[in-house]
Parts: sequence; structure tokens; C-alpha cells
Amino acid sequence: MPDTARQELSTLDAARDKAASLAIWKASVEPEPLSGGITNVNFKVVDDGEAYVVRIGGNIPEHGIRRTAEIACARAAYLAGVAPELIHAEKGVIVTRFIEGRTYEEADVRDRTNLVRLLPVIKRLHVETPQHLRGRAPMFWVFHSLRDYFGRMADENHRLVKQVPRYREIVAELEKEVDRVKLVFGHNDLLPTNFIDDGSRIWIVDWEFAGFNSALFDLGGLASNNQLTVGQERWMLEAYYETPLGERQWRRYSAMKCASLLREAVWSMIQEHHSVLDIDYVAYTAENLKRFEGAYLAWKETA
Repeated sequence: MPDTARQELSTLDAARDKAASLAIWKASVEPEPLSGGITNVNFKVVDDGEAYVVRIGGNIPEHGIRRTAEIACARAAYLAGVAPELIHAEKGVIVTRFIEGRTYEEADVRDRTNLVRLLPVIKRLHVETPQHLRGRAPMFWVFHSLRDYFGRMADENHRLVKQVPRYREIVAELEKEVDRVKLVFGHNDLLPTNFIDDGSRIWIVDWEFAGFNSALFDLGGLASNNQLTVGQERWMLEAYYETPLGERQWRRYSAMKCASLLREAVWSMIQEHHSVLDIDYVAYTAENLKRFEGAYLAWKETA
């Protein structure tokens, strides 16, 4: 992230002042901090009777995040009917319409009723969003992302840098298992906090990592980020692909799920060095490494 953007995020007051000073407001506003963000600072703003979410944060080179791509993806997802409307964007700022609803936790995603409602939203995201995307096509390939992170860990002499050779071997193993894929348009960050349920529909927010990918990554991420049971995972795959689940597809999916978990852990490792937000990334790293190691062991045992 550029130094200027980091300075904007260095204090909550500075970020709030930036949100309040936007020229789009019709009257004086009082931004209210929103919880849940682990990359940006977010506020709710009410202006002239309408509510909005203001996200403050610039490009984040260490994670490959470019706000111009995020804006294009968010607009396309809105037109596809899966994301809130993007109202305004300028350097370091994205404003979307506020959705009055409940932000999910892991248990909400695991609830069978919600999971049944979620799957068509994800499928619509994959199929319909690219019909509305403008500009250069963003791509997200988790195995490239991981290798780039490993290089950065070496450059910065991260506390876990001695684990990098093992992680590189695992990544090569998982990528070989996944093999060739059919591209869809993915969100690529299906954490529970990125789902908002307004009672009648489920919305997906935060499009920083969106881009073309395999559906297996979003499905694996949905399972790994929300600790779905094996039974739920098998149901999810058969419902999504509308076909009985074969063992080869299960192996490929399980490999991608492992990659998703490792990526979340290594993402957090990078955040340990670069984030200015008051979040315990060391603990977040440990939690996701534990989940990864368990999933990887289970995958190895099925070989």
C-alpha cells in the first residue's frame, strides 16, 4: 500500500475525517465505524436519508490488490445482482449502498437453510458477473499468489521463513492434483463476514481479490472459511455441478480447499509485517495454519 494510503489508515480519526469530507455528500455527515474489516477501515454514513458504506484504503501491492480492478468487479457484480450498488469511487475510497441486514458468522453459513440459499448466489456470481465486466480481465490463481507470498517472506525474513521450502513442495503437489480447470468469475474471498442477509436475499461484499478462477476455489474457500462438514461439502459439490460426485472431482476439490486454507494463513503472515490495523495477525495465522494442516493431512490420507 502506498505510504499516503497507510497514513490515512494510521488512525481511525484520520480515516473518519476522509470519509466525512467526500464531495458527494449533500449535508454534513458523521461516519460511524463498522466492525469486521481485516484489510480496510469501514464506516456507515447516512446522508439525506440514505445509508452508505465507505471503505478507506489504497492499493495493497503485497497482496496484488488494485482498487481499479476491485471497482470494476464490484460494478459488474452489482449488475449481476449479487453485490450492493457502487455509488462512488476515488483514490483510496469506495462508497457502496448500505445493506440493512445481518452479517454472517461461520455458523450462519453452515446452517442448511442458508447454505441452500447461498449456492445459487455463488453460481450467479460465477456465470453472470463476467457478462457485465468492463476493462482488463483480472485473474486470481491461488498457486501463483502463494508463490509470490513465499518470495516476499524470504525477502522480509519472516519469522516462519524456514517453513517456505515445505510450503513450496505442498503447493506444487496441490496444483498438480487440481490440474486443468474451467474458468468462471470468482469472488475468491468467501469469508462469512462477506455475506449480508437482508432477510430476503444474500449479498456478497468486498471484491478486492475478485477475478477469473476455478469454481473449485470459491467452493473450497466457502467450506474452509466456514468449517463445513464433509457431508455438507459433498452436498454442495453435487448441487453446484448438478451431477453425482466422483472421487477424482473430490480429490481435486480437496486439493483446492487445502490451497485456500494455506493462502489464508500465508496472507496473514504477510499482514503481520505490513498491516497498520489493530488486529492480532499472529493468532489469525496460527488458527488458519491449524485448519490447513488438518485438511492437508485428510487429503493425503485419501491418496
